Amino acid sequence: MTTLIACLSTGKGTWGHVSRLIQDQEWENIILITNDFGKENFTKEKNTEFLVIDPNKSVLEIIDDLIKELKGKVEGDVALNLVSGTGKEHMALLAALLKLGVGIRLVALTKDGIKEL
Repeated sequence: MTTLIACLSTGKGTWGHVSRLIQDQEWENIILITNDFGKENFTKEKNTEFLVIDPNKSVLEIIDDLIKELKGKVEGDVALNLVSGTGKEHMALLAALLKLGVGIRLVALTKDGIKEL
């Protein structure tokens, strides 16, 4: 089974997309990259972990924070969803995963269900 990693931040309607990704498929683990607001307001599902980042930090600082938090939690390849969030968050997450040597499969919810892009 695969670990899902998704940004959960800004963007109108994106929380619903992430929620459906979580509910519509079985995942070994779910890691949501979010801010304090997301952690406090998103309903957490089983096997879900929040990694809270500080959006006021520089992208390099966020990369370092993500590497520290993700090291030992992910290996092999992960299903990655970037529908929610900012470009800064996306860049930091991609950089952290690549630096950790993790393979990435982009996934999204489509009208035909969850699809690998």
